[in-house]
Amino acid sequence: MYLRFKEVFGDATSRRYGPRKRRTREPVVESEAYGRGRDPKGIADVMTAMTSELGWATPLAKSDLLMAWREIAGADTAEHSFPLDVTDSVLTVQCDSTAWATQLRHMRTMIMTRIAQSYPDAGIESVRFQAPHAPSWKKGSRSIPGRGPRDTYG
Repeated sequence: MYLRFKEVFGDATSRRYGPRKRRTREPVVESEAYGRGRDPKGIADVMTAMTSELGWATPLAKSDLLMAWREIAGADTAEHSFPLDVTDSVLTVQCDSTAWATQLRHMRTMIMTRIAQSYPDAGIESVRFQAPHAPSWKKGSRSIPGRGPRDTYG
């Protein structure tokens, strides 16, 4: 390392006598109007680079997944179910009836395969199918089991 610095910066102990060598500057090359690397990029290339640079790939893939539920599940199935949200890499789907929720649970492998093929950036690891609205006292995906609603009343 010392020898490299000595070579680059010179020896501090020795004195130079005589004229210094002047560095010659390289001529400045004018930029070319149609030179290499100056071609305009398409909007798709710019948007793809921007989304990956800013970390938007996963949220955009999740929203695309929610919007394309009809293509993923099929037209008949999509009439009786709709995706609610993606939380902790779990897609939650609301169904019209308990029978539809059961049917979709049987189709879970097919739906997960389509999601993994079409939207790998979404990061979906599982799908949860909910039956029609039943009162739920559970708050969040990680709640502690307990006595339930009896605890909340005086």
